[in-house]
Amino acid sequence: MMDTLRAASSNVVLKIILGAIILSFVLTGVSSYLIGGSNDFAAKVNGQKIDRAQFENAVTAQRSNLQQQLGDQYSVLAANEGYMQEMRQQVLQRLIDEALIDQYAKHLGLSISDDQIKQNIFNTQAFQNNGKFDNNRFNTVLANARYTPERYAEILRHQLTTQQLIDAVEGTGFTLPGEENRLAALVSQKRIVREATIDVKALADKQTAPDDAVKAYYDQHQSLYRVPEQFRVSYIKLDAADMQANVTDADIQAYYDEHRAEFTQPQRDRYSVIQTKTEKDAQDVLDALKKGADFATLAKEKSTDIISARTGGDMGWLEPSTTPDELKNAGLTQKGQLSGVIKSSVGFLVARLDDVQPAVVKPLADVRDSITAKVKGEKALDAYYALQQKVSDAASNDNQSLEAAEQVAGVKAVETGWFTQDSVPAELNFKPVTDAIFNGGLLGQDGSPGSNSDIITVDGDRAFVVRIAQHKAESTKPLAEVQDQVVAAVKMQKASEQARIQASKLLTELKAGKGDDAMKAAGLAFGEKQTLTRSGQDPVTRAAFELPLPAKDQPVYGTSNDLQGNVLIIALDAAEAGDMPEAQKTAMASQVASNNAQIALESLLNTLRKEAKIKVSDVVQQQQ
Repeated sequence: MMDTLRAASSNVVLKIILGAIILSFVLTGVSSYLIGGSNDFAAKVNGQKIDRAQFENAVTAQRSNLQQQLGDQYSVLAANEGYMQEMRQQVLQRLIDEALIDQYAKHLGLSISDDQIKQNIFNTQAFQNNGKFDNNRFNTVLANARYTPERYAEILRHQLTTQQLIDAVEGTGFTLPGEENRLAALVSQKRIVREATIDVKALADKQTAPDDAVKAYYDQHQSLYRVPEQFRVSYIKLDAADMQANVTDADIQAYYDEHRAEFTQPQRDRYSVIQTKTEKDAQDVLDALKKGADFATLAKEKSTDIISARTGGDMGWLEPSTTPDELKNAGLTQKGQLSGVIKSSVGFLVARLDDVQPAVVKPLADVRDSITAKVKGEKALDAYYALQQKVSDAASNDNQSLEAAEQVAGVKAVETGWFTQDSVPAELNFKPVTDAIFNGGLLGQDGSPGSNSDIITVDGDRAFVVRIAQHKAESTKPLAEVQDQVVAAVKMQKASEQARIQASKLLTELKAGKGDDAMKAAGLAFGEKQTLTRSGQDPVTRAAFELPLPAKDQPVYGTSNDLQGNVLIIALDAAEAGDMPEAQKTAMASQVASNNAQIALESLLNTLRKEAKIKVSDVVQQQQ
């Protein structure tokens, strides 16, 4: 069964889908899987535990992803208990699928060597500086992620092994050459047609529109003549960017003195280390170094840290925030000084302090411009917030107009023209502002102008006070106002129905072989032949390709409409084979294979699930 599935479930789409599974596993599940968790489990897959800690970490990561994607809307979903339970179920199912994929890869005997892991690390851009591997950056990135090099290597080993599974099953999602050719011929086919047009507008000009028909149409289609709710708004805008602030030398000096740490490059130390598995090995290394052995040579030969060993043990320049506690506490103060044997979480270390760069404070002259900009910005914000509060108080105290707020703000209120919810002026088109305008809170009981809004902040550096100057409720235009439009619509409706009936009769005559006389009597004639391809999106093309293929010299007839609403009679005279470039044919075949691969992948996972022993813990089941 597995060999059959392996042969059936592969191509580019499979790589993408399984690649997504790998990525989610590394980002959410595998860290807990490698680190381990409590004896409590979320599920067991063929005896392999998915720890509760691993599951809850994956759920937390999924929540974080949703929050980043949805922003404010996330709170609505988070309050939906049913949705959150479904999300937890999906996360658990994903972790189970990941375990099944992982086990299947091991079943196939897939494995990754240490050299492959090293090469992947060296080639990872996140660990490079100017295109070359940087051991200091590698250690910093891992430290920030709370990984040791060993744990990261284990994660990478899992990822690369699973990628091998993808490569192992690649290559059997295909279509036969004959199938490709038949499909290409069908897709590239051309159809030769002629058209005869029944001019609906010309028919409409001959129609009548009785008053009762006009009234009936108007009553049935009042939504077409609705006038949406309209507003005119007066507003005062405050912008922090418009605030002016003077900065003195004393202000600059005070900021420099208070924030001296910002302008200080802390002391940096450069260490080299040799890592061993046992204390005895570390002592042997230390004894050799004391006898004059070369540190870099020993590191390359003896160190179990595959990364630093390559650089002769060199850790690069480290600041206090990135220096491991083991090195900080080693008592190394002099260049060239060796440590004793250091016990660490990764084994045992022997370290050497290679160099020291003392802390350096940038002079005021070098940072004066940046300080000036910061102080000016802070003063402007202080003035902005102070003015914002004064304007807010004035708008609240005099709630019947914006005059008091205008005086405090030092600007005149701006009044917009009429607008609807679909045509908000750009100056006011911010959600907090439009919410205040349209939620009804600023209107009086009878829809008249009500009160001023409170201060409305936008993006943290702009603020508005708005007042509805005029308001028109949603309404329907009276029939007298739209009489001409309704009359025209009634006539077009009658003309379209007449054209449809006429086309149906002509189609019957054409199919019976009596079409020439019928077409002549109707004053219609077919136009010149035209060639249509499937790439056309117009109604005529779609109708032409829905018709059955014609026999030789025996057209097939159908009807359609053009983009102007006219009714068309179509004569399909012939179908011709088209040409498709080989590259396009190959791409089309690949797409078909890709679609098949999605089915094959789900088939593979379904089979793995059916053959697996999967147990979900009672605690997790109760939470679902």
